[in-house]
This record gives sequence, C-alpha cells and structure tokens, in this order.
Amino acid sequence: MKKIVIVYGLIAGLIVSILMVITQPLIDQEFLNYDSGMFVGYATMVLALAMVFVGVKRYRDQVLGGVISFGKAFVAGLLITIIASVMYAVTWDIYYRVAASDFGEKYASHYLEKMEKEGASAEEISSMRIEMENFNEMYQNTFIRFGITSMEILPVGIFISLLCAAILRKPETKWTESRS
Repeated sequence: MKKIVIVYGLIAGLIVSILMVITQPLIDQEFLNYDSGMFVGYATMVLALAMVFVGVKRYRDQVLGGVISFGKAFVAGLLITIIASVMYAVTWDIYYRVAASDFGEKYASHYLEKMEKEGASAEEISSMRIEMENFNEMYQNTFIRFGITSMEILPVGIFISLLCAAILRKPETKWTESRS
C-alpha cells in the first residue's frame, strides 16, 4: 500500500500545486476574480483528488486481489489526500512568500469593495476591515497559514476518500454449497 499511496499522493499533489501556480497569477491580473478563483481552485482540487479513486482502485485490484473493505479503502484514500494536502500547503507557502505576499491585502480590498457595492453600511465595512486586518496579521505566521491552507483541501479529500471507499469497496464473498 505504501508505494501506491505515495505515488498517487504525489501525483495528486503535483496536479493541484501546478494548477494553483498557473491560476493564481491570473487572479492577480483580474483574468479571474477572487470569487470565480475560489470555484476554479476547488475544481482543481477535485480534479487532482481523482487520483484517490485511481490509487484506491489500483490498491484493491493489484495488491489485494480485487477485495477491499470500506475501512482499508478509506485509509488508502485518506493517506493519498494527506500527501496531496501537504504538497498543496507547501506550494502555497512558497508561492505566497515569493510572489503573493500581498494576497491578503488584495483579497481584503476586493471583499470590502464588494460589500460597498452590495450596500453594506459604513459601520459593517469598518468592522470587516478591522477583522480582515487582524486576520492578515495572523496569516503572516507560517504555521497558521499552513493550517488554513491545508483546511482548504483536506475536507474535499476526506469527502472524496469516503465516496471512493463506498464505491470501490468489494468485500470477500463466501460461497457455500448447499446440497439437498
């Protein structure tokens, strides 16, 4: 299982990391806005985490002889997800430090402008500005940023792992002959 989990975890991590690095500059150039960028980001996560299905199926068919319990399938999927999630968070941290250290300010500006256009009161906007400034200050901590970034992809991967385990589980069948 270890080899399959590592290989498919790395493939999923590479896919999601490469797609993040490709799409993030498009948001900065307003090709995508922050709202559609979120949709694109989660779509790339789902695409990358399709490797959970492929990895669990390969584990079932090639290592376990076509039989796998829900639990083993879920654990394999979860391990693939964890590898991909760590790669995603590390990639974002590197990208953030190199090219997107102003991400928080740009996102805050976008969100506050959106609130203004939607008719939020000056008090609501001011309160949100303070909240975003506090968040951006906290986001400067590498460990907090890593945790927040991991929590973007991890729930998606857990859901996909559960789904794949349910679809791919194949318990061992016991055939008994009854003679009358």
